[in-house]
Amino acid sequence: QVQLVESGGGLVQTGDSLTLSCVASGVAFTSSDVAWFRQAPGKTREFVAAISVDGAAVYYEPSVKQRFTISRDNAKMTASLQMNNLKPEDTALYFCAAGDFSTAIDAYKYWGQGTQVTVSS
Repeated sequence: QVQLVESGGGLVQTGDSLTLSCVASGVAFTSSDVAWFRQAPGKTREFVAAISVDGAAVYYEPSVKQRFTISRDNAKMTASLQMNNLKPEDTALYFCAAGDFSTAIDAYKYWGQGTQVTVSS
């Protein structure tokens, strides 16, 4: 069992940076790949970035690849998403998820409740 709690969201302006954090409880976190997804109002949940168990493999949705950085610290049971040069289209509820390395929602068994990121123009 894995429980995930996100934090770090907020209201920022275009071009600003934010770092989202995901704190996990449950031994399975250290054997799970981790991803961030986001869901904007009226839209479906979409993949943002993923990182493998050992951090050796990462994958980004193309629109964030040059701006966002995913990382994890298994000793601290945490994962992070560093977001730079934020744009209004990044506005969404951001979710941390643990499961199997994939861009697909159903590959991830465990989900947090989300943290809101709002980027004003």
